[in-house]
Amino acid sequence: MVSNMQVHIFRGPDRVFAFTADPSGANLPPKYAPWIAFKTVELKKDVPTPGVDVNDCLRDLEAYGVHVTDAHVRITEDAIR
Repeated sequence: MVSNMQVHIFRGPDRVFAFTADPSGANLPPKYAPWIAFKTVELKKDVPTPGVDVNDCLRDLEAYGVHVTDAHVRITEDAIR
């Protein structure tokens, strides 16, 4: 797993958020579009960051290219189906 990464956060409907290394968000799942750019953060493995489980996020980014949550609950696999 990568140890740190600059991540772009996008907001979908309701409390859905997506995290990606792609600043354009082009790889975000269409299931929860439209996506609106929210902010960019630096995530570091094992360093707590409010609103996201950093280690889950980094694992998803490495495996899928995105990490998706709904009300802070990981829904990545469901979102990319």
